[in-house]
Amino acid sequence: MSGTVRPPPALDDLSRRKWLMSAPAAGLMLSFSKQAAAGSQLEEPLADAVRTALSSAIAQQAPPVPEFPTTVARMAYLRWLAAMAERLQKRVPDRDTRVEFLRTVWYEAGRAGLDVSLVLGLVQVESAFRKYAVSSVGARGYMQVMPFWTRTIGDGDAGRLFHMQTNLRFGCVILRHYLERERGDAFMALGRYNGSRGRAPYPDAVFGAQRIWKFSDTAAG
Repeated sequence: MSGTVRPPPALDDLSRRKWLMSAPAAGLMLSFSKQAAAGSQLEEPLADAVRTALSSAIAQQAPPVPEFPTTVARMAYLRWLAAMAERLQKRVPDRDTRVEFLRTVWYEAGRAGLDVSLVLGLVQVESAFRKYAVSSVGARGYMQVMPFWTRTIGDGDAGRLFHMQTNLRFGCVILRHYLERERGDAFMALGRYNGSRGRAPYPDAVFGAQRIWKFSDTAAG
């Protein structure tokens, strides 16, 4: 594809990560993060069993109340929350909104079996953390979910995609669905999420943004 920037094919994982933060890759990440980039998932026919499973996955709307098996786990979560709140402050100045968002994304990412740093990287690229972002193709909210998903696996009310937890629930469930379709290949799954399967700019932008949201809990060691 003309204009596509790819890392050299022989790079190992460490070199690839370094390339992602180089000038061309950083430029890609910046260009994506300044707009409601993507969410142009393609509407595909779903088998009845898949549709039922996805519908069930998004149906429960319980508030994201963290539960922890041990005090150690709870303290690790609180350290993560404090670190992420500090990193997110410039993007989301209101403290209450910032904390509510982080609690919700942590809950929904974990519920869907996703790395929370990957979800945060996707949100940064998709909407720059703007709750009411709308793309040129009509994708909505933090994770730029296409309205057809509410007809396919929800109640048909696309307006609910501007509700924080609903948007994050849909986005995480959809990303998990694409990961399963691609047998765990995050690069290809992110391409499906963006409607650009097999092309590098969008997945590379998300992987680059993900680095910002990685958390190393030194206190746990």
